[in-house]
Amino acid sequence: MVDKMPPSAETLLKGAAAHPPKTVEEIAKEYDLLPKLIPYLDRHLVFPLLEFVSGQDDENLEIIRAKYELLKHTNMTDYVANLWQDIHNSDSIPDEFVKKREEVLAKLQQYQEESAKITELLQDDDVVGNLRSDKVANLKFLEEQHHVTVDMVNTLFEYGRFQYSCGSYGNAAELLYQFRVLSTDNDKVSSATWGKFASEILTTSWDAAMEEVQKVKDSIETRLFNNPRAQLQHRTWLIHWSLFPFFNHDPARDVLTDLFFSPAYINTIQTSCPWTLRYLAAAVITNRSRAHKNTSLYQKQLKDLIRVVRQEGYEYSDPITDFVKALYVNFDFQEAQKKLSEAEEVLRSDFFLVSTADAFVESARHLISESYCKIHQRIDIKYVQKLTSILRSIKY
Repeated sequence: MVDKMPPSAETLLKGAAAHPPKTVEEIAKEYDLLPKLIPYLDRHLVFPLLEFVSGQDDENLEIIRAKYELLKHTNMTDYVANLWQDIHNSDSIPDEFVKKREEVLAKLQQYQEESAKITELLQDDDVVGNLRSDKVANLKFLEEQHHVTVDMVNTLFEYGRFQYSCGSYGNAAELLYQFRVLSTDNDKVSSATWGKFASEILTTSWDAAMEEVQKVKDSIETRLFNNPRAQLQHRTWLIHWSLFPFFNHDPARDVLTDLFFSPAYINTIQTSCPWTLRYLAAAVITNRSRAHKNTSLYQKQLKDLIRVVRQEGYEYSDPITDFVKALYVNFDFQEAQKKLSEAEEVLRSDFFLVSTADAFVESARHLISESYCKIHQRIDIKYVQKLTSILRSIKY
């Protein structure tokens, strides 16, 4: 043993070289949530996420193939045909696309003719003025006074779905709304509500989308009250779909944060989709810098977030949740600084969070300083100056 000696500098440097810091690309790839999100989104909602991934690289053949596979079963025939041409580097398209385009146009014409009477009636102020909240009475009134049948009402549903498949989301939203006003078929009404929700998202009609969030939530609580498994599944879908207005519409932030923290939905996150903790954590952290925030409510949200992050650390973690854990569970300020730097890269590579990256970093800096001051009776000014310098060095 006496002939042993400490490792040489060369040996130690080799060890350090074997574990270099992760690059921005490596961090983004490691914490990419797209594979987890896709199963809970409609294919039309997945498309903007693929567009974000492709960025400025419109020539990326892998992304083009993914878009083609995503949309080939829709009725967006012209766009799908263009994707096929890009994949095969061809100036012409197969006859099957031409044929399908003709079929789609013919079907649209058919639906338009079949729904013409009822859509005209629903645009008549006198007719609409006679409608009440009682759907059965409305159908009876329309049947007796205007010879409207249940089949005509159902045509609105089918026409709305077809328009959605064609990418005509505004038309789809209007048709599905009209159907929902009249129909007494609860299953189809539920489907129409999901379809209208997606349509409002895809037309960035955020106020209308938030109205649909509430309608979907109410439907889950009432229509599925005796089916816990279906409730869990539908709540999981609602959490994922709600991410679109969550970070694109400021008035939605408080409503959806409260929804996600409610017992039924925080249980759904913990049970079915723990990765969505990233979005809840980002919302809570950035809420600190919002001008109209309620201080006591914010402290409660932060406390609830810390509890959930601590509980779910074994199930899911990323630099955003790790930042919360380092700062509020382990009180490790150096680790919090490290995770904040990584979190910024994750935020900038996440479709839903890219717009919040600057606000998150700014709020996190303040939270680190606040936490340090709160837990130390005596404050080392030099350390605080060093901490501030390090925080400022983080890209912002």
